Amino acid sequence: MAYIAKRLLFSALILVGVSFITFALLYLLPADPVRQIAGRSATAQTVENIRHQLGLDQPFFVQYARYFWSLVQGDLGRSYVQRAEVSSLIAARLPASLLLMAAGIVVELVFGLTLGIVAALRRGTATDQALMITSFTAVSAPQFVVGLLLLYVFAVELGWFPIGGYGTFAHLVLPAVTLGVLGMGWYSRMMRSSMIEVLRQDYIRTARAKGLPRLTIFVRHAMPNAILPIIAMIGIDIGLFMSGIVVVESVFGWPGIGQLAWQAIQRVDIPIIMGVTLVSACAIVLGNLLADLVTPLIDPRIKLRD
Repeated sequence: MAYIAKRLLFSALILVGVSFITFALLYLLPADPVRQIAGRSATAQTVENIRHQLGLDQPFFVQYARYFWSLVQGDLGRSYVQRAEVSSLIAARLPASLLLMAAGIVVELVFGLTLGIVAALRRGTATDQALMITSFTAVSAPQFVVGLLLLYVFAVELGWFPIGGYGTFAHLVLPAVTLGVLGMGWYSRMMRSSMIEVLRQDYIRTARAKGLPRLTIFVRHAMPNAILPIIAMIGIDIGLFMSGIVVVESVFGWPGIGQLAWQAIQRVDIPIIMGVTLVSACAIVLGNLLADLVTPLIDPRIKLRD
């Protein structure tokens, strides 16, 4: 419990730091959100009135203190452009993003771990080389390029999946694959290295000498140890997902917080940008915490230290 309390305290401090840095960067933006709200034809007096109503004419630290106090009370602010509560806008979009993230994780784990295991078991063969080339290509390919290629081949040319939208399993396949391709490449390479290292250990050789079946050695002895680095990586990987979601949701018209953030960036809607950033930071911190808590359950030799 002491370990969890300490991690929660550190997580809270990290979120405070993220809020301050993000607020400062948005404050320094050359774009003027008031001008976006008022429109091009607005007079200088109208612009100043709106600026005063929003409190954007006050010093930086006064603005941040007001925002932070509202944040402590659970208020993420109100959208400048959509004139709605940011928390309501994010809550409406979050289920779609969580669904896409979960599907992307499934894709990258299923294909990434499978490729890594096969490559490790076929180490030094043509199969190993082909799979590593595939993983390198997956890591190097930009997500928007992958998304557009998948749309062109499987939606436009073959007509197997819809071009965009949300609501059915068919709508989910291409965005999930696009989101999972990058992670698939990383996981396959990491799983291959981890599995090769584990298969060299003395306890694996001992198990073989005892005549244990190959499947038993693989499932009971090799996999639990080889997968430990992968679990730690999943927690860190949530941050990559949150950044990738913006691109993927924009390409496929997926109605999640990534698309909401992209629209807010185009309109300089600062409250929404702040809200999405903080929600993403919370997801990253929570993912890392869960990875630390799950690891000892898989390997009892690992103990949480206060």
